[in-house]
Amino acid sequence: MDLRVLRTFQAAAHLENFRETAERLGLSQPTVSAQIRELEIELGEPLFDRAGRRVRLNQAGQVFLPQAEEALKAYDRGRQAVREHQRLTADHLTIAISPEPARTLLPRALHRYCDLYPAARVSVEVLPSVQIAALVDGGSADLGIGQIAADPDRYAVRCRELLHDRVVLVARHDGLDHDQAPAYWRHLLQEQRLLSYGHPAYWPDLLQALEHAGIHPRMLRVTQVELTKRFVEEGIGASFLPERSVRRELLEGRLMEVPTPGLTLPMAPTFLILAQAPPTEPARAFLESLRATLHLAEALV
Repeated sequence: MDLRVLRTFQAAAHLENFRETAERLGLSQPTVSAQIRELEIELGEPLFDRAGRRVRLNQAGQVFLPQAEEALKAYDRGRQAVREHQRLTADHLTIAISPEPARTLLPRALHRYCDLYPAARVSVEVLPSVQIAALVDGGSADLGIGQIAADPDRYAVRCRELLHDRVVLVARHDGLDHDQAPAYWRHLLQEQRLLSYGHPAYWPDLLQALEHAGIHPRMLRVTQVELTKRFVEEGIGASFLPERSVRRELLEGRLMEVPTPGLTLPMAPTFLILAQAPPTEPARAFLESLRATLHLAEALV
């Protein structure tokens, strides 16, 4: 028996109108009538009482309807089970990640994962942090790593803080030692523009702390950390950035860290975002690689 015929019968039984059934299923009315007639011939019994253009489910139809619906539910359960099996056994891994952790966290973990699973297929979707939870919630990504927490009222995902970095004030290296000038950071922010929002999570608190300290810098909004660092190197301004993101530039002397005595700086969090359903085997394996490279004590699943 064609399942499409059963679905047509189910809709017609509830609507008791072949024209409305055709509109709901995207069929022509003659097709609906033909499918119902085909089912009645196969069962050897009319399922509807017809009076002109009006139809009404008869006693035989009422007996058959729950059986038809159970058959359709069984098929849908079976199809979902097959899809779940494919999802769990597939060797494809999709990671949604924001630009900064893609640069600083992902390479070592991904290298370890690819060494352990050389046949695995991997897709890395780099996008703004605000878009990551939607991909994970919708099933387009196996896991997400971003710089803002997922909204629990909007997305059915699990979110946990993966790590946090110390935020530091960085400026173009001018070859001078400012460690002995406690007020230099104030002078710097008064003289130069402050490049902001390279990391989305901590800036509101940071700007409030600056206001309480009586600092009202000229702002230049830049939403990419790499571009922010380049602007700082060129002397366009200074910025507060996660230490992890500027570690190489500080070591190479391209940027300098400016102490900020008297100013309490926030931490820069990075979040792991997982679906509510258990992770796939590739995702579980990658999370273990990530845990190992970050030297975390507890499992991430």
